[in-house]
Amino acid sequence: MSGFADNPSEVILTLDAELDHAVSLVVYGRGALCLGFENPPPAYYATQDVDGIIPMAQLDELASDEPFWSAVDRTNQKLEPKGLYITHLFQEDQVFLRPDWEQHILPVSRPATRWLRLSRPHTVDLILTKMMRGNDAQDMEDVEFLVQHDGITLEQMEPAFACVRMPEIPELHEAFQRALPRVREILRR
Repeated sequence: MSGFADNPSEVILTLDAELDHAVSLVVYGRGALCLGFENPPPAYYATQDVDGIIPMAQLDELASDEPFWSAVDRTNQKLEPKGLYITHLFQEDQVFLRPDWEQHILPVSRPATRWLRLSRPHTVDLILTKMMRGNDAQDMEDVEFLVQHDGITLEQMEPAFACVRMPEIPELHEAFQRALPRVREILRR
């Protein structure tokens, strides 16, 4: 991690240095857990990528922002020797989220950037995103961290479970159903 406190910061700062204009980026995944929370577990520092969610309201603007995509390509080329990258930039309708998730996003203030305006989904929404791979052991560890860190309760999550917006892909609906009992168990502790 040469000179950087963590891999997600290196990815974000490398991308920021490649930009020449302001870009808003909603980060999620372990990169968001590393950058968007106080005292994250050290394992989060070692995650090799930063994932992002593109709000539908921002989709056309970002899709046509060729300098941004060129900056992403240059960032990935620079970081490839270290095995780091910014890869998954999903449209919001490709990720498990509440319908009103954008009303709850939170600013991410580290690392300090010139052009990137970072934010993350609310913890309730981050838990939903962690259910996309079903009862995945690593994702369930992340859910435990999120629940403990922010004191998330079953009462907070049940409405989110009831209204979660998912892509119309049967395997993802099955993954949600596999994850649901485990996440409820974590919330009951």
